[in-house]
Amino acid sequence: MPHDAYYDYRTNTPDSDLEQIASKPILFKMAVRHTEKRAWELIGWRALEEHFSQPIVQFMQDRANFRDCTIFDTVGNERSAEPQDMGRSNASVERLKVRLK
Repeated sequence: MPHDAYYDYRTNTPDSDLEQIASKPILFKMAVRHTEKRAWELIGWRALEEHFSQPIVQFMQDRANFRDCTIFDTVGNERSAEPQDMGRSNASVERLKVRLK
C-alpha cells in the first residue's frame, strides 16, 4: 500500500508552490488506500526527496493484549516490542490500556 506524507502547511487559498510546501516539516507519514481515481487534485510533480526513499517504521498493537506489539517497516523488517519501545505517548493508546492495580 502506498504511503503519503503530510506537511505542516496550511493555507486559506489554493497553493501549487511545491517548493514552499516541501520547505515545511513533515507532520507524519501513513499508508493510504487511494480508492477513487481523482480523490485528490493534482497540483504538480516534484523529484522524490532522499528521506522519502528511507523505510517507514510503524507499529501494531494488539487490541486484546496491549502488551503484544510489533515494530515493522516498509521493506519487510519486523520484531516484537514492548509498549515502552513505541516512544512518545498517545492519548488514544493510553485510554485503551488495561488498568492494573
